[in-house]
Amino acid sequence: MEITNVNEYEAIAKEKLPKMVFDYYASGAEDQWTLQENRNAFSRILFRPRILIDVSKIDMTTTVLGFKLSMPIMVAPTAMQKMAHPEGEYATARAASAAGTIMTLSSWATSSVEEVASTGPGIRFFQLYVYKDRNVVAQLVRRAERAGFKAIALTVDTPRLGRRESDIKNRFTLPPNLTLKNFEVLDLGKMDEANDSGLASYVAGQIDRTLSWKDVQWLQTITKLPILVKGVLTAEDARMAVQAGAAGIIVSNHGARQLDYVPATIIALEEVVKAAQGKIPVFLDGGVRRGTDVFKAIALGASGIFIGRPVVFSLAAEGEAGVRKVLQMMREEFELTMALSGCTSLKEITRNHIITDWDAPQARLLPKL
Repeated sequence: MEITNVNEYEAIAKEKLPKMVFDYYASGAEDQWTLQENRNAFSRILFRPRILIDVSKIDMTTTVLGFKLSMPIMVAPTAMQKMAHPEGEYATARAASAAGTIMTLSSWATSSVEEVASTGPGIRFFQLYVYKDRNVVAQLVRRAERAGFKAIALTVDTPRLGRRESDIKNRFTLPPNLTLKNFEVLDLGKMDEANDSGLASYVAGQIDRTLSWKDVQWLQTITKLPILVKGVLTAEDARMAVQAGAAGIIVSNHGARQLDYVPATIIALEEVVKAAQGKIPVFLDGGVRRGTDVFKAIALGASGIFIGRPVVFSLAAEGEAGVRKVLQMMREEFELTMALSGCTSLKEITRNHIITDWDAPQARLLPKL
């Protein structure tokens, strides 16, 4: 059966992967309300397409932190990709590079920064968790810099791990043949068996709960790399990020895996964009599965989006070829959405191209969902 959209990879991944692994990738926190809402919220945004515009040539290119990309669709950091496929992060890195876009490598990858760099050229960002031992952090950031990574995506929404009940039920732990490769040399690469979630125990033992805005400034003293603050959902924190010298913001609720009942990222986006006042770019991750979703995010002011789960599900299904296909399908759908909306470049996508259920008084035009 031919795969015709990104969503179809999830069912294939579910068939292929051990339950513990699939549940780890697929689940959200607690009631998983935000997990559903990340998707559902996109359906409360409708298009206002403009017609009779020459759309014979569509330009999807953009620049992110000065790097030229083929499209505003990038790869989000997802942990432990070798649980999905033996080639793990190697395959994802090659697929992102082939698509002319950015891959973000997770701190908790099953391949190291050096290994991922060895796959060949490509623009790569490094997602950072701040450990209690700051020497560990400094060492890791230096290694990422040396390996040619171009930015740090600092995850700020995880002083503690969210309560992911399937991981508790499954007693989730990293399979014995794998390690958190970036931490292997530091003897922090293994996850102990626990009587709930092995990852939750690991986080409780290693990750620094005292993390604050001061640390964003500290990070700038140890690296010249631009720092993206990942996990902002409010105007207040957007303003703080600008003040702290962040190079950009990623509006993220951690794939709905941290605090349940936070808004969908597409709902939070506009508030954050307005607060950033164009001083720094704002990106979005969470729930993006279609080219139409990408267009909606851009129309609401995002400079680009990141996809996470579609990458691991397609990786599980078809390895590197699967990830390439996901990026290609998203690209083609986005291009078609632009054409049918009457936009030939990203700068032509405006707020006037969409209507949301929080726009009054036109909100009456939206069907009650």
